[in-house]
Amino acid sequence: MYRHITPDRDDLRIAALAALAVAIHVAETVVPSPIPGIRPGLANIVVVTVLVLFGWRAAAWVAILRVFAGGLLVGTFLSPTFVLSLAGAVSAIAALGLARWLPGIGPVGLSLLASMAHMSGQFLLAWLWLVPHPALPALLPVLMTAAVAFGCLNGMIAASLLRRLNRDTRDPRRSMHE
Repeated sequence: MYRHITPDRDDLRIAALAALAVAIHVAETVVPSPIPGIRPGLANIVVVTVLVLFGWRAAAWVAILRVFAGGLLVGTFLSPTFVLSLAGAVSAIAALGLARWLPGIGPVGLSLLASMAHMSGQFLLAWLWLVPHPALPALLPVLMTAAVAFGCLNGMIAASLLRRLNRDTRDPRRSMHE
């Protein structure tokens, strides 16, 4: 009485992109950060790409899976680091969900919005839960500046990747391995 369910091509592509996001997330955790709390968020390039190609639900799935799988693989599952990462991902996905109704926003704008929401969500949780010190908001300009810089950079990379994918799908002679 079991029904065999065969995933379609999009499901397989989304799963592969989720695996890539997890791999990038794990790799990024071993690179030392010159300023605590600031990372480039390179896995978010994948989330923005999935958002543009497959929609918000797929992007939300990739972002949340990245946090859970990354936390398990790195050994931070259910730690404050994991909770902060989850808060940032949920904030970014919520912002991207709202951005669906903004006309003409491209990958750079989406990445910038997600990056700023991610940092805001993490900062708010850190301030309310971990470090409720009145001096903590003095760090917010530095953190948001990093969010803007990395959000724009990651958005430009996502836009370039999307242009490449679009070009390769239009011209069957081209391959991603050139």
